[in-house]
Amino acid sequence: MTHSQLKPIHIVTALIVIVLWGMNFVVIKIGLKGIPPLLLAALRFTFVAFPAIFFLAKPKVELKWLIIYAATISFAQFAFLFSAIAVGMPAGLASLVLQAQAFFTVGLAALIFGDRLKPSNVVGIFIASLGLLLLGSASLTASASASTAQVSIAGFALTLCAALSWACGNIVSKKMGAVNMLSLVAWSALLPIIPFFVLSCFMDGVAVVWHSLTHISLSAMLAILYLSGAASLIGYTLWGKLLAALPTHVVAPLSLLVPVVGLSSAWIILDESLNRTQIIGASIVMAGLLFNVFGQKLITAIRTKNRPTI
Repeated sequence: MTHSQLKPIHIVTALIVIVLWGMNFVVIKIGLKGIPPLLLAALRFTFVAFPAIFFLAKPKVELKWLIIYAATISFAQFAFLFSAIAVGMPAGLASLVLQAQAFFTVGLAALIFGDRLKPSNVVGIFIASLGLLLLGSASLTASASASTAQVSIAGFALTLCAALSWACGNIVSKKMGAVNMLSLVAWSALLPIIPFFVLSCFMDGVAVVWHSLTHISLSAMLAILYLSGAASLIGYTLWGKLLAALPTHVVAPLSLLVPVVGLSSAWIILDESLNRTQIIGASIVMAGLLFNVFGQKLITAIRTKNRPTI
């Protein structure tokens, strides 16, 4: 078998990861029904780090990069994402808007590393931006109530902040180079635990935090176990195995299926429905994502086909 051959086990593994990560957003919303967002994040990272760090060696990276990675991907991303869903961002749309990280990553890599933007990147960003603008306008008009509309746009903005934080973490990850992903996930989860607990006590109140911990529901406990065990440890472990077995260009596009699962599961489980404007906006964003990934091949194929023969 060559390094690039796709086997049935790879397909099954990819589908498991896609479902685990796609369902992640529905589970977040369920967990938030009884737990404040920052406290939920604290509990999530507590069970990601423990007991995993006792069985996994510390990743071989400089401490400063581990701290910055934890501050961006672990702390900022989930602080924004959990808060976004808590203030009304639909779980399904959150799974899609969060994928804007792909464009933020491309832009940051161009600014910081001097990576050259391909035509497909520029066109993809432009298309997805139109979709995001449409989704943003739909958030403003989602309800006749002014207060509800403000909450919706706040959730949308917070989700974009989460996407930017994820992108910053991607840049840090690129700076670190090759590293054991499972070890990185577990050890970076250790750093934001105390800040999350402290911020939750400050913003929600010690009484609320204590009440949430002492009156935690079974559904909330299962949500925490899912977010920490299934979505984080199992998801990243399997994803790392795919990246080790297959070329990155084969594996990376599979993440585009995560919003499909996110939107579908939110519709089935949470009864979240999108209006016509949101459906159009979501479709445009997905088109931008697809063009960002596959557009260059399409452009090359068209140029090759139209090239005159001598």
